[in-house]
Amino acid sequence: MIYRPIVIDEEIKFSKKKFIVSKTDLKGKIIFTNKNFSEVSGYTEAELVGENHNILRHPDMPRAVFFLVWKTLLAGNPISGVVKNLAKDGRYYWVIADFEAKKDNNGNITALTAFRRAAPQDVIESAEELYETMVAIEKKHGMEKSLSYLEGYLEDENVTYHEFIEELIRPKGIIAVLLNSFKRMLR
Repeated sequence: MIYRPIVIDEEIKFSKKKFIVSKTDLKGKIIFTNKNFSEVSGYTEAELVGENHNILRHPDMPRAVFFLVWKTLLAGNPISGVVKNLAKDGRYYWVIADFEAKKDNNGNITALTAFRRAAPQDVIESAEELYETMVAIEKKHGMEKSLSYLEGYLEDENVTYHEFIEELIRPKGIIAVLLNSFKRMLR
């Protein structure tokens, strides 16, 4: 069992060329991490395999975001998000995460995979503003009220969650080409 570290207000910056990959079972237990995952998070693969992925959840992340991610994935649909993770030493790092469900030949979901890359500062700033409000609501009124706030926010913006995130994180130029190439290699 890994104990959660004390949070330190210090960001880990890493190369936009590094892709962090992990795979979990349907209950969120880690079954695979790549070398970049270990380098950025500070955990070895051996420390993480068998642990629940929420060991990396930073307290600044609204639970409602993960609720939406899990709901979407378990329905068999891909989803992206902007996530602040907690490293082993208590520092944090921001990623853009593309989540997808892996299926067997019969269409049954067998595992969940996440491909992550460093989040640009403008994406972080947009997510932070929304997340701070959601976390404050969760602390005072619970996750359901945080979800309601998010739904109202999206309604005001006249977008779905998927559209909001896609517009926020859409890679531009050569980064889009590299990301798509990397994903195809891992399939």
